[in-house]
Amino acid sequence: MEMHEFILALLLILVSARVFAEIFSYLKIPPVLGEVFAGILIGPSVLGIVEVNEIIKILAEIGIILLLFEVGLETDLKKLQKEGSKSVIVAIFGAVVPFAGGFVISYYMFNLPLVTSLFIGGTLTATSIGITIRVLKDLGKEKTTASQIVVGAAVLDDIIGVILLVILADFALTGQVNLENTIRIILLVAFFFATAPVLAAGMSKFIHMYDLRYRRLPGFIPTIIVSLILFFAYVAHLFGAPEIIGAFAAGIALSKRFFLPFGIAFKSDPHFIEKLESQMKPLIYLFTPIFFVTVGLSMNLKEIDYSSPTFWLLAAILLIVAVIGKIGGAYMIRNMDGLKKLIIGTSMVPRGEVGLIFAELGRTAKVFTNEIYSVVVFVVVLTTLVPPFIMKYLFKIEEERLKK
Repeated sequence: MEMHEFILALLLILVSARVFAEIFSYLKIPPVLGEVFAGILIGPSVLGIVEVNEIIKILAEIGIILLLFEVGLETDLKKLQKEGSKSVIVAIFGAVVPFAGGFVISYYMFNLPLVTSLFIGGTLTATSIGITIRVLKDLGKEKTTASQIVVGAAVLDDIIGVILLVILADFALTGQVNLENTIRIILLVAFFFATAPVLAAGMSKFIHMYDLRYRRLPGFIPTIIVSLILFFAYVAHLFGAPEIIGAFAAGIALSKRFFLPFGIAFKSDPHFIEKLESQMKPLIYLFTPIFFVTVGLSMNLKEIDYSSPTFWLLAAILLIVAVIGKIGGAYMIRNMDGLKKLIIGTSMVPRGEVGLIFAELGRTAKVFTNEIYSVVVFVVVLTTLVPPFIMKYLFKIEEERLKK
């Protein structure tokens, strides 16, 4: 891409994201859907004037990293630890059931090939933490108990997703599972999550101390935070992400999730937190919309064959499995109000960019035919765009109950 083409593409992404976020907000629809819609409109689905390229993907990745750093700052650590067992239940059930259901339906009901069926099941395990958290923030519910459970479960879902994607990628390319490579990735993920809180605490104290005693020039905090993001992304890649999914494994499973405990570790000084947030938010608000527009750009609704009976039957069944699998996990939680369980389960439904990554890998590895790819993308689109509306409705019901 030529420089002037990139500049125009970025201009269209930023302007369309803002315009449609404002419009959707005015209509009392979660603004994040406006940003995704902007991507669908200017992308291959409608106008086809902007295409996703590696530069845009990198900017989008920075956007979701910054959003999750902000989530780390706002996460109630005590509440997260208290609700940890519930997050584990929601995550495991919400990954295993959709995977098994998607595989069984594809392989035994529709007689699809083994690898294809495994990839379909893998796609259904995904949860887009970016979409869900942004909706919770748009609705002002990011600090609720339900939100903390969702954050914990979505993080675990990402770990499961990365491991599963490694296994499926190896299987698709070589016809067998590379056990050594899989074990290495599992150990590396475990290592990062075990050491992250310790490293985060030390780094946050260093940054705080330096800012108080030695800083002479403005802009220290955003510079050092972004530098750390880039550093850990690079280290994560060196520590074992396979080339075929290097960006996904390094960006989602390893480097990005590091910043949840990293953000939490700053909480010891509320005044410093306010200062950090005030300096980081302009960057967050600039880069985050690029991520959500990119989700829309990655969808090509023109590739879907709406006339095929098999398409509608398979899509309908997979959609049911995709929804029930996530909501069912929330209903496994004991001693919780049914409405709150439904809110948690619905919050876990969006597949977003994670589901699209599975789908795209399946297509590039020639595991999916055009029809199967269309089915998978259709299910990902519906599970991404519909749940935010339901979440808003459910939270409204909860608020009305509390007023009585």
